[in-house]
Amino acid sequence: MAVNWTGETLAQLRFYWEYSLWPRLDGLTDAEYLWEPVPGCWTVRRRPDGRYAPDGAACEPDPPPVTTLAWRLGHIVVDVLETRVNWHFGDRTATRESIDWPSGAEDARARLHAGYHAWCTHVQGLDDEAMSAPVGAAEAPQWAEFPMVALVLHLNREIFHHGAEIALLRDLYRAGYARG
Repeated sequence: MAVNWTGETLAQLRFYWEYSLWPRLDGLTDAEYLWEPVPGCWTVRRRPDGRYAPDGAACEPDPPPVTTLAWRLGHIVVDVLETRVNWHFGDRTATRESIDWPSGAEDARARLHAGYHAWCTHVQGLDDEAMSAPVGAAEAPQWAEFPMVALVLHLNREIFHHGAEIALLRDLYRAGYARG
């Protein structure tokens, strides 16, 4: 039996989006978006040039620091969706450093919504041959020889993984840990 990789990968992502991720972001506030649940969290901060960018390090510490909802949601928006849409279906000019990260909850939700729909629209246009073709130079060298379907599945996994973390942070915030 032939597998419709485009249909299957998008069905998986759309189910998660409609029933798990998008509904869990309803009512997100800026206070919650920027809440730092423990000291030393990585978050998204305004830089001297006025742009917003994530905390980070050239070599990620082991164990990695706890990250805020802003950092995690920004990672999905910028690293997973906006950059990939640009590099695989656009002019290949966007980088993690050149994109102004979401500054607040409303901005993050709007950009997540737009990025998700842009990604799905472009992936929907990939036929079996395109899903089987090597990812190529648009990705990091370790991805170059993998088929596009492997990257699409990886991005689904990233969205599910960080979406679950976001949901947990929202649960902790709602349960009153932000007051403690």
